[in-house]
Amino acid sequence: MEPIIQIDNLSKFYGKRQVLHDISLHIQAGQIIGYIGPNGAGKSTTVRILAGLDDNFKGNVKIKGIDVKENPLAVKRIIGYIPELADLYDVLTPMEFLLLVGRLHDMEDAQIEERASRMLDFLGLKDQLHERMDTFSKGMRQKVLLVSGLLHNPEIIFMDEPLSGLDTNAVILVKEIIIRLVEQGKTVIYCSHNMDTVEKISDRIILIAEGKVVADGNFQELKRNEGDTLEKLFSQLTGQTNFDELAEGFTQTFNP
Repeated sequence: MEPIIQIDNLSKFYGKRQVLHDISLHIQAGQIIGYIGPNGAGKSTTVRILAGLDDNFKGNVKIKGIDVKENPLAVKRIIGYIPELADLYDVLTPMEFLLLVGRLHDMEDAQIEERASRMLDFLGLKDQLHERMDTFSKGMRQKVLLVSGLLHNPEIIFMDEPLSGLDTNAVILVKEIIIRLVEQGKTVIYCSHNMDTVEKISDRIILIAEGKVVADGNFQELKRNEGDTLEKLFSQLTGQTNFDELAEGFTQTFNP
């Protein structure tokens, strides 16, 4: 079966600094892929490239057979992208913003209003549907962003820290939504620093460090010792294990 996402020899530079080093990944449809790594490892850069938001890269990237560099608009029609930062138009209401998003995907206004209303209701924002978003908390804005990425019912969904700012109940709900979406045949690329969530919901975990893939498999394949957690494996594979020493040094800075 042809991969729904195909990455071959992907490299990316910011000036002279190389942030992705010849990454090659083939991803089949209907999976939750946990894409993890330290800050600055290249996770968000990879996702932006996959979403057709950055064409300044080397290598070949295809989404459902569509070349991302040659036809980014066609890619954007079939994907949903939920970035880490909820940069919304604050002077708009959620409904006004989602009407804008839906129209960009050639949806009819009636369908947008009906679907957006139901989605926001399930997320607890029914009463704020027509309030300006400049007074919204980070969690409320994140919920609107989540709906904006799913509104057009995309086949492939890229999530970059989608739980940022959400309270515990909302986190549980969103994790269940992700699982149900994949049960419907969708593919989710999930970037997060929450190792517990990645461990529990991912069918496949890809760990990158310094722009290179250092581990790829399900959790059972990745763990080295019985009882290891993904958090411990993350530390081992990224070479960061001296936390006691670092914490001791940090707290000793208070002493003369």
